[in-house]
Amino acid sequence: MATAIEVENVVKRFGQTIALRGVSLEIREGELFAILGPSGCGKTTLLRIIAGFEVPDSGRVYLKGKDVTNVPPDKRGTVMVFQNWALWPHMTVYENVAFGLRLRKLPEAEIRRKVLQTLEMLGLRGLENRFPSQLSGGQQQRVALARALVVEPEVLLLDEPLSNLDAKLRLRLRGELKQLQKKLGITMVYVTHDQEEAMSLADRIALMRNGLIEQVGSPSTLYKKPKTLFTAAFLGRTSLLLGKVMDAGDDKVLVRAGEIDIVAQNHGLQKGEGAAVVIKAEGARMEPHKGRETVKIRGTVTVSMYVGAFVEVRVRIPGSKYEVMLDLPLDTPAPGPGQEVEFYVPLDNIHAYPIEEDVIKEIAEQA
Repeated sequence: MATAIEVENVVKRFGQTIALRGVSLEIREGELFAILGPSGCGKTTLLRIIAGFEVPDSGRVYLKGKDVTNVPPDKRGTVMVFQNWALWPHMTVYENVAFGLRLRKLPEAEIRRKVLQTLEMLGLRGLENRFPSQLSGGQQQRVALARALVVEPEVLLLDEPLSNLDAKLRLRLRGELKQLQKKLGITMVYVTHDQEEAMSLADRIALMRNGLIEQVGSPSTLYKKPKTLFTAAFLGRTSLLLGKVMDAGDDKVLVRAGEIDIVAQNHGLQKGEGAAVVIKAEGARMEPHKGRETVKIRGTVTVSMYVGAFVEVRVRIPGSKYEVMLDLPLDTPAPGPGQEVEFYVPLDNIHAYPIEEDVIKEIAEQA
């Protein structure tokens, strides 16, 4: 698959703050690519550099092989949809969508054909004469998309476009957006801090932290095969334990945390080292799984909560300050607070890494 966007060793500073620390990235033609990460990680700065609204201090940006590092936004073939949608309040829906075409001085008949066709595609026909203040949040978001798509950009850039919507509407429009992208085959770059949004929408994800890219891959690769401590802890409902490596092999490691030993997938640990163990909550059971390697975790229940799709149980590890969060199936009789229990978690949901103090601090602040 051809490369649509290439970012090469881009650095960007704002005063004393380094927003991007040498970011390199390739985005393929026709894919929906998500840039994911916590607030302040540099994801919006990276998107704005791709769009041309910011110029890197060093490094290059290429669109379809052409160096556009110093090319202005309106000459790049990219269009950006902003978080607040930025609709013209004094213009009707029709006028908002037609604005970019009029700047290109297209014939009025051609403008009308393109605008009405795009409004039809986005379910906005009949709303042409309304003003933004007369629209719902979901309708305004669709108008912003229509205004971007009507000019037929080579790349569509979206900066958290659903974040101002309520949860139910956000969920529905997420599905519509993915369906639209596949129908048009357009290259789409989507910035979000919402991991569920990125996982459900994207063909591939770049996870960012502190101005760098932590890992790039498909949603399932990042979730099931996290290369770093931050990736493992950031994605999913997770718990973090610190302990010491008692035994280590190429694939597995035995870590003592408090008074229990936990088997985990080994990510570069040796016997005797300190270890950070990340445990994903899903898949926990109160008996061993059949046909799947599982790890026993014992402790004392501190909290048991029904949350709809599962029962969340938090377990205090004996001899430590750590709690592990586990999600049990609804048909499991949930143990109550104070009860000492044993749980079984699939080995592929447990990862152990060398201790990184700055990452651990960041994870604790986000918890």
